[in-house]
Amino acid sequence: KNSIQIDFINDNIKTLKSGESLSVKSYVFAGAKEVPLIDDYIKNLNVNKLDLSVDFGWFYFLTKPLFYALNYLSVLFSNFGVGIIILTIFIRILLFPLANKSFKSMNSMRLLTPEIKRLRERFKDDKQKMNQEMFALYREKKINPAAGCLPILIQIPIFFALYKVLFVSIEMRQTPFFGWIKDLSVQDPTSIFNLFGLLPYSTSFLPDFLNIGIWPLLMGVTMFLQQRLNPTPPDPIQAKIFAWMPVAFTFLLATFPAGLVIYWTWNNLLSICQQWVIMNKMNKESK
Repeated sequence: KNSIQIDFINDNIKTLKSGESLSVKSYVFAGAKEVPLIDDYIKNLNVNKLDLSVDFGWFYFLTKPLFYALNYLSVLFSNFGVGIIILTIFIRILLFPLANKSFKSMNSMRLLTPEIKRLRERFKDDKQKMNQEMFALYREKKINPAAGCLPILIQIPIFFALYKVLFVSIEMRQTPFFGWIKDLSVQDPTSIFNLFGLLPYSTSFLPDFLNIGIWPLLMGVTMFLQQRLNPTPPDPIQAKIFAWMPVAFTFLLATFPAGLVIYWTWNNLLSICQQWVIMNKMNKESK
């Protein structure tokens, strides 16, 4: 019942004459797809494109360098989780100018939220007039509502590439972090339904998405705080959807590997700190 299929293609086709012989040497790789090991085979055996056996996704040109950086930091600090945190800090520093521009644009929109709400209430029966007044307000305040989108779009491939590294990296398997995280490749073993192990019973009978551990809960809290710093969407339905997103993501990430949740939580925390500093500075300037 259990079977393995291997397809073999040989491009070195040669027609043999009578009395001639041909010797073909082939290699089969069976084992964990560890990138340094695969790179050694590519170098020593000239195996073409063997590194594509690791699914680095669409942003391969970003994902593989990020893997090497993460692997180096993990070895340097003797902890894969610490490597994730340090690499996230480096990426945030590298992207600081772009993130700074995006946060400034969002905070400018946040300061205008009360005035936009007044315009919506005043011209709620005349959409065309409302849009004209809103654009006039943007021109008066010299604010471009779309100014914060481009920096975000540039950052998305980089953070998606780092997410992909953590998702496919076998090096994270059975690697401990600190405290209760003994394996970064599996979900947080704690659960809110037994007070994170304080109550003497198991919650393994519950579905995985209900066993919300400490790290997914921290991620949900940081996501909620980050949303509180962002301008409220003017559309009430959209605002309600955004308000429930931290709750939905908390349940979703409860099933994710702990390493991914730690990365997401730490990234949110860095974003909150950066946005809070920018908000304080702009609020002082506006006053």
